[in-house]
Amino acid sequence: MLRVGLTGGIGCGKSTVAGMMRELGCRVIDADEISRNLAEPGQQSYQEIVVAFGPEILLADGRLDRAKIAHLVFADASKLTTLNKILHPRVIAEEERQLVEIARTEPHAVAVVEAALLIEAGHHKSLERLIVVWCRPEQQIERLTNPQGRAMSREDAMQRIAAQMPLDEKRRMATDEIDNSGSPAATQKQVTELVARLKVQAAASNK
Repeated sequence: MLRVGLTGGIGCGKSTVAGMMRELGCRVIDADEISRNLAEPGQQSYQEIVVAFGPEILLADGRLDRAKIAHLVFADASKLTTLNKILHPRVIAEEERQLVEIARTEPHAVAVVEAALLIEAGHHKSLERLIVVWCRPEQQIERLTNPQGRAMSREDAMQRIAAQMPLDEKRRMATDEIDNSGSPAATQKQVTELVARLKVQAAASNK
């Protein structure tokens, strides 16, 4: 099995590329979904987050107010560090559990860990390839502030971008890149060609 990381800057289209890779037969592990599940009531992470941030981050039904937490952590680097310390080890452990299961059942698979903070969490070090999705900085802001998209304020968009590792640094660490600054068709072409190469490598590694 080939273990692949997929990351990129916020608003660059990482999830779009993940969807394309899934349609092309890759097994995609979604770190955001894992993180959401770990922060559900009853989970140890949930308890630790409430202790760290206080009951004011809870909705009326007892679930975490994710929008409020995001506003807090992206305005205060120390709070973001606290949240990441709670979640990252558990997210990585679950990603690894899923990777082991995929390797057991599909030894020729291309297994993709899709995670915004893949590099920041250090999980890229245990993966064989690292794909970084990128676009131009002004496109990131435009996509994040688009009313049909995430509809963030420009200030919030800038905070989110600033809280992540600079895109140029991520690109320098990549084994593969997807330029998502062009048309959807152009992105699809790059992804199709890349997945074909990854499948060849996955098959070769099992011979």
